[in-house]
Formats: sequence, C-alpha cells, structure tokens
Amino acid sequence: MTHIAGARIARMPDMVPARYENALFGLLMSGLMSCIVTGITTVKAVGLGANALGDWIESWIFCWPIAFIVILILSPSVKRLVARLVRPQD
Repeated sequence: MTHIAGARIARMPDMVPARYENALFGLLMSGLMSCIVTGITTVKAVGLGANALGDWIESWIFCWPIAFIVILILSPSVKRLVARLVRPQD
C-alpha cells in the first residue's frame, strides 16, 4: 500500500516476466473462452432459470483448467500450422 496525504492507495503489481508470456496468454484466453462457451452451453441446456448462474460457474470452474492445459499443450503445434498457412507479409 502507498500512502498519499493520509489516503491508502493500492500499488500496481509488478509486471510478469516475459518468459511467462505464453502461459499468461493461455491462462487468460482459456479463462475467457471457457467462460463464454460454458455460459452459452449452460443457458442452452438449462435455460435462464434460478440455478443457471450457479450451474454456469460450476461448469466454468471445472472446464477452465482443462482448457488451460489444452492450450498450453496444443499452442506450439497450432502456431506452426498457422505459420505454414500464412503467406509472409510483403
């Protein structure tokens, strides 16, 4: 915490070292995608009833670690495939 004129202000966290860039990308992307996909599938499966939010959160918490591991394992192969499919910029 930083104190400015008697007020307590939270300090921004230090930046993540560059060597963790791929893992951080995977963590954030898997979190966002699994959140969106489980939300859509939960609403499709059970509707917007009273339990929908709880069901969604439960499904998301279960799926996020799986999605994160899949992204970490498959992203190098997908990056290589994309590099083969994309023509170099002129």
